[in-house]
Amino acid sequence: MTDLDLLHFEQLKKDVQGQYLKEYTPSQDDISKWKGIDIIYFQEDLRKKAKGNISEKSFYTYFKTSPVTKLPRIDMLNLLSIYAGYDSWYEFKKQHLFAGELLLENENLEEEEINELEKTVSSAPELPKTEIQPKKVEIQPIEIPDLQKTNTENQEVNKKPITNNEVEVLTIPTKKNFFKKNAWALITSVLIAITGLLGFKDVLFSKTYTYCFIDKDRGTFVINTLDIMVIKENESPLMYKIKPGECFSYSTKDKNLKMKISAAFYEPLEVSRNLENAPEEEKIELKPDDYKMAAYYFSRKDITGNSEEQVALIKQKRNQLENLISNNAVIYQVYDNNTYGIEKIDKQKYITLVTTPTTSLKNLNVIEMKKDNGKIVSIKFKIATTDEKNK
Repeated sequence: MTDLDLLHFEQLKKDVQGQYLKEYTPSQDDISKWKGIDIIYFQEDLRKKAKGNISEKSFYTYFKTSPVTKLPRIDMLNLLSIYAGYDSWYEFKKQHLFAGELLLENENLEEEEINELEKTVSSAPELPKTEIQPKKVEIQPIEIPDLQKTNTENQEVNKKPITNNEVEVLTIPTKKNFFKKNAWALITSVLIAITGLLGFKDVLFSKTYTYCFIDKDRGTFVINTLDIMVIKENESPLMYKIKPGECFSYSTKDKNLKMKISAAFYEPLEVSRNLENAPEEEKIELKPDDYKMAAYYFSRKDITGNSEEQVALIKQKRNQLENLISNNAVIYQVYDNNTYGIEKIDKQKYITLVTTPTTSLKNLNVIEMKKDNGKIVSIKFKIATTDEKNK
């Protein structure tokens, strides 16, 4: 990557912005100031014209910062170049050469002159070569005579006889050391066994209980991520998150279990169990909140059909959301980036967002929803990217 490539990418961003402004009118002309619904519309147009997509995270990384310090991947560069009207990233750079790049191309034209010089040098007569042969010096091995030769084959070796008393003195300490070493090994083994029992006593004496959570009205698994708080005496509560369709397993040696269970579209539930006679597996029913369910359903509902049918469905969808959501509702959209972590929007902007027929609504994920006096007063949601959805 060169500095010229970064300058080319800044040019490409301007061309992409100009291409989008030919047909659409975002909240800001400058692409670095787009957010929310502007980004969603741009992603939709990119999929339509270039048959590809970039994630919201990539948009914030490469379009919100100017100038950028690193290039995106080549597939993203090719996709944006196609959207701007070029065949590829290489074709875009070729049509936007800088002065320095033109000089590099002219330098390549001098290769013919270099080839002519090489031919001239190769056709010159060769000079005779004389080699100086090194003089060989032979080194004669020097014989080292044996100055002393000894023959010990017939020499006598004086051996001192070992008496019985000396044998007894040597064997007595050996027997004592043997018993001493074994005694320490036995004591060490006992201490290790006791330490192991103390360390794993919770595992040895604990029991595992499994709880599955069912929608009370539908008889199926709950459709939300569950937040489970296990409350223990004289201890801080333990928090767990359970994905839709999964069961909660908990190991304990206590005789009682107390849990608080909450989910976005269900009424909160507090569960207490006496574990002395409790079954190891149990199904717990959660009562759905009809208002929250309806708001979620109408937010994700597809709008299909011909133009007249789509207009009628959009109108119906807007009226239903108008009745369910309070005029003073606090609504937050969560982003997966460092620049814009969360954005507050009003009721009308939310309804416009979820009634616009785009493929992004399939990835709408409601994180939290609160109700008061029959109206939705708080919504926190996120439009997941394709990578997050596939996890």
